[in-house]
Amino acid sequence: MEIDRLDGRKANQLRPLACSRNILNRAHGSASWTQGDTKVLVAVYGPKAGTKKNENPEKACIEVIWKPKSGQIGKSEREYEMIVKRTLQSICILNINPNTTTSVIVQVINDDGALLPCAINAACAALVDAGIPLKHLAVAICCCLADSGYIILDPTKLEEQSMKAYAYLVFPNSILSVRPEGSLKVQGEPMEHGVITSGTQGAMSVDDYLNCLERGRAATAKMSTVLRRNLQPQIASDLSFGDAISRRDLSGMISQREFYGVILRLDLASASSTA
Repeated sequence: MEIDRLDGRKANQLRPLACSRNILNRAHGSASWTQGDTKVLVAVYGPKAGTKKNENPEKACIEVIWKPKSGQIGKSEREYEMIVKRTLQSICILNINPNTTTSVIVQVINDDGALLPCAINAACAALVDAGIPLKHLAVAICCCLADSGYIILDPTKLEEQSMKAYAYLVFPNSILSVRPEGSLKVQGEPMEHGVITSGTQGAMSVDDYLNCLERGRAATAKMSTVLRRNLQPQIASDLSFGDAISRRDLSGMISQREFYGVILRLDLASASSTA
């Protein structure tokens, strides 16, 4: 039996996808990711010298700052920061620029469901735009479990709220890229369901979770195509020397979170005026 969705989509059907990069002038890299009415903008600054406290100075550090559409950052946003950070750390090559910090600013433009996967997809595209070395690309998706036991992909906000449980899944763009060298199996099993990040909310059985993995991994093929198509090499405009100096001086006078908020608002204003 096919489940009826409010927007008329089939259970495995994704909302329209769109990805743009190199859209902010003052950021070293930037990208937006849109799924239906959910849209996230990500700006990347760095790498810059020095690492945060409790970070390994022999490796590069990834810092994630989440900015909601409105209001103050809360517990859920802090959790999103941690998930995005751990995901990006797992795909970045951290030993190339040791003792540096790359700041990733996630700005929510609109939330109509599957917000965290959209943010991860946008962050991945922004890292590529900034020239940050990556092991591989990553694509994220949300799978929901209805009370009837049916699984749907890429839910809207209303669908998320009415579901029994849902899972956020992040897959590598290429499974071969995350296999250990010289090994085709992990603990005797082929690495067919390689997952970078996985998180669930609500209660679901192991069989339901494995079903989510299977359907989510199949659906990310389309998302991978969109991501690769929009990450073709482009000529990025370089920051002027004077702009870089003034931005560095400004960063020393205010807190880092406030500084990147100022820069991001300036970039958003610039993008709106040129649109």
